[in-house]
Amino acid sequence: MEMKIIFFLLSFTIFELSSAQLRVGFYSSSCPRAESIVKQVVQKRFRTDRSITAALLRMHFHDCFVRGCDASILIDSTKSKSSEKDAGPNLTVRGFELIDEAKRNLEAACPSSVSCADIITLATRDAVALAGGPAYNVPTGRRDGQVSDSSEVNLPGPSLSISDAAQFFTAKGLTLNDMVVLLGAHTVGVAHCGFFRDRLSDFQGRGKPDPTMDPALAARLLRICGTQSRPLNRDPTVFLDQNTSFIVDKQFYNQIKSRKGIMQIDQELALDKLSAPLVSRLAANDALFQQSFANAMIKMGRVEVLVGKAGEIRKNCRVFNPTKPKGRTG
Repeated sequence: MEMKIIFFLLSFTIFELSSAQLRVGFYSSSCPRAESIVKQVVQKRFRTDRSITAALLRMHFHDCFVRGCDASILIDSTKSKSSEKDAGPNLTVRGFELIDEAKRNLEAACPSSVSCADIITLATRDAVALAGGPAYNVPTGRRDGQVSDSSEVNLPGPSLSISDAAQFFTAKGLTLNDMVVLLGAHTVGVAHCGFFRDRLSDFQGRGKPDPTMDPALAARLLRICGTQSRPLNRDPTVFLDQNTSFIVDKQFYNQIKSRKGIMQIDQELALDKLSAPLVSRLAANDALFQQSFANAMIKMGRVEVLVGKAGEIRKNCRVFNPTKPKGRTG
């Protein structure tokens, strides 16, 4: 028991030291226009595709929860190695071409200076602000990971209980409250019917809809998605927030309080005694949600970061830098 405590404290200290090396304005000398270059790319995409906010939030989350925020999700698979990008939970992650464009522009301005990991963090921050969410400063200085393995991808699923899901977050140094706030990212974005179809007609194999879902919503979704035994040939998507689907605001929490959560884990947030009190506070106070969301995003962006001389600064976000041959000695 004593050894476990020592190991935890040591791990926590390492986490604190590494994240402390991040700082706002990290590129002020090495690449003064870094943040504005990323913002311009995001602004251009947002003008034609408001769904990019949800895409980047999902990419950022999926990256940080596997090996930390190190851009390992961006690596392309090779014939001999399947990367994180091709793991099941990541097959619907998108927005990679936006990161590529930002990286090309940064390489033209400041070669080998800005990490792909920081590009993801900055782009997500900018997309959140454009969608009506909080405008916040994020510390930078992350470096890119040199490992990406599809077998390491283990993310919380949409049917987990609140206590089980919370274990994923606490393992990354995040609290239950952080989880409730970060799941508020579902204020934008969509879900494929396959992730919640069982709730509509055969919840937990009982042949009936999930009793925690508003019956009118379940009936409407049933027409879109089909049943478990007779799903539609395609796998349609529906908005996770039925009210303000492209705006980062507190309406997601009002929705789940009205039993209109699409994903089971979303609805559980409003029902479980561990999370329900915070859901109520967030639903009643948009200023609280905005500030809490900014704080939680900053905190998530510090998870298991590589700093200093660890990792690398990739030239191309999709591939690791070539290994440098070792020089002769003697």
